[in-house]
This record gives sequence, structure tokens and C-alpha cells, in this order.
Amino acid sequence: MRDSWRHFVAEFIGVFALVFVGGAAIMSSTMSNINPLLPAAIAYGLILGIMITATMRISGHLNPAVTIGFMVTRRIEPMMGVVYIIAQLTGAAVAAYALKAVFPEHVAVASRLGGQMVSGDIGMAQAVLCEFIATFLLVFVVFGTAVDPHAPKVGGFAIGLTVTAEVLAIGSRTGASMNPARSFGPAVVSQMFEGQAVYWIGPILGGIAAALLYDGLFLRRGKEPMDHGAVNPID
Repeated sequence: MRDSWRHFVAEFIGVFALVFVGGAAIMSSTMSNINPLLPAAIAYGLILGIMITATMRISGHLNPAVTIGFMVTRRIEPMMGVVYIIAQLTGAAVAAYALKAVFPEHVAVASRLGGQMVSGDIGMAQAVLCEFIATFLLVFVVFGTAVDPHAPKVGGFAIGLTVTAEVLAIGSRTGASMNPARSFGPAVVSQMFEGQAVYWIGPILGGIAAALLYDGLFLRRGKEPMDHGAVNPID
């Protein structure tokens, strides 16, 4: 029970920080009449890299898409995965309430508390594809830098840079969620649920695809031919 609480609190704090800092960057940009894309990319990338580094000894997922990827590759028990996801969704909602408390109401409404919005010139299928690709790349990087036992020991640095790059790439299309919790929290508090299907379907499918690919192809059990080198993952 104590171990479950440690994981819950780590995930709660990590996602709270992600949603609060990223949302605050967007809302501050809105108040200053600045395009929020660059501030959001930098803020989300920095805070995610920092919080993953701070929590990775205990959990370090901070994203239901990552947790589900770990579940389908049997790297986390299903019940613990559920604990992670509840903590992530709760942390995101509490962060959105905190944003609502510290920013003016008109800014909260205009910015959707830092929530994402699908561009009017793309359809649902295109939006889901954007989120699928972005989350696939994100989870691929998670496995390549945090799961693989031979991964470079860079903490959350590479993961944070990936998020920064992807917000810059598709932020104008979908808001570049890549994280159902990050979209869920502000939506619940603002009561603006437009596009929520996109922010669940795309990231979850992308995360599962990346996790299965990396786990099955790059973390194969046993030894490869001598000219390819050995990959010996931790079971």
C-alpha cells in the first residue's frame, strides 16, 4: 500500500507541474497578446524533462499513453497502471483548478486553461493522425532513453526535447497534446470537451504502437548475430 501511494504521489506531482507550468505559459502569453506556440513548447519541454528526471526513480511516466504502453508490454502490473492513470488525471484536474484560481476569468476562458483545440481546417482523422505520430515518437524516445538498459543516461532531457519539437511541429494543428491527462484536466475544469476523442484515441494508439515496436524489435530476448551485437533487456 505504501508503495502504491509513493507512485501515486510522484505521478500526481509530475502531471500537476506539467499542466500548471505549461498552462500558465499559454495563459500568460494570452494576456500579453503573444502567440503562445513557442512559450508553450519551451515550457512543456522544460517542465516535462525536469519532472521526469525528478520522478523516474519512482515512476516517471506522467502520461496515460506511456503507462498504457508499459501495460501492454507487461512492464507494469495492470492494477499499478490504473493507480498511475488515476494519479495523472487527478493531478491534471487539480492543476487546472489552480490555474483557474490564479488567472483572470477572461483569460481562463480564452485559453481554455491551457487546454488544446483542434484547428478548424483539419478533420478528426487528420487530428488523430497528428496525435498518433507525435505520441508514437514520444513513447519511442521514452523506451529508447529510459527503458532500454543500454540507453544513454540522460534523464528526462531527450524526452523534454522531443515534446518541445513536437509542440512546434503540430501545435498549430491540434495543440500537440500527446497526453490524455494534459487535455483531460483543463477540459473538466473549463467544461470545454471539444476534441477530447482526438486527445485520447491518437495518443493511446500511438503509445501502444511505439511500445510494442521498441519492445519487440529492439529489446529482443537472447542474443543477436555477432555482427549486430547483443541486446539484453531487463525482464
